Amino acid sequence: MSEHEMSGDFLFVTDQGDLEGLAVGLADMARDLIKQDSVQATLDRVIAHAVDLVEGCEHAGVLLLHGRSKVETAAASSDLVRRSDELQGELGEGPCFDAAFQKQQTYRIADMETTVEQWPRYAPHARELGIGSMMGFLLFTDEGDLGALDLYSSEPNTFTQHSELVGWLLASHAAVAFSGARTTAQMQSAIDTRQHIGEALGIVMERYKLNEDRSFELLKKISQDRNIKLRNLAEQINTTGEVPAEP
Repeated sequence: MSEHEMSGDFLFVTDQGDLEGLAVGLADMARDLIKQDSVQATLDRVIAHAVDLVEGCEHAGVLLLHGRSKVETAAASSDLVRRSDELQGELGEGPCFDAAFQKQQTYRIADMETTVEQWPRYAPHARELGIGSMMGFLLFTDEGDLGALDLYSSEPNTFTQHSELVGWLLASHAAVAFSGARTTAQMQSAIDTRQHIGEALGIVMERYKLNEDRSFELLKKISQDRNIKLRNLAEQINTTGEVPAEP
């Protein structure tokens, strides 16, 4: 098995105490993630649990890859994580790119020193940052975007098959929680948008004595003419009380 590939089978926990401790830790994490009230809070707690639960993990982060080039750090436990993400974006190479384009669910890099040929620009900088070994787990893919949980250690050969199993279980829980948080946020955004537009419609209807349908058509026309999103236009009208166009 290549050191960059996930094994087909995991080294499962055989010690009863370790198994119970892992189960309790994952259960506590699941309950904690459900309690978070935003996507960002959920991601911040995911990386905190990763450092706590995965043996050898010193740093953790959630990286978003938009399309084939734009890298965004969604959450990070340290500047090392942010700098690693920035380097991959600047250089256009690294484990997150390979995971995205090769559609890997997980990767494990035993020793960053041995990856120079694979990532000739990223690997030397990663070692300078103090990265000895890494693991990564896919959280989601969505319309060309990828989200991944990345774990770091300063020492090579830190992460074992057992570490990979724990990380995979953690990432699986995190992916569900993250999806739920995103769905909730999207629903809340949709509700807020409807409220903003409804309030703006009321102002237009009162100002120009139009019915609801004609008022909505006016808002859409202003939005198109001014190249401004309908929600943003509605917020502007609600804030100022002024409609930025005559009917």
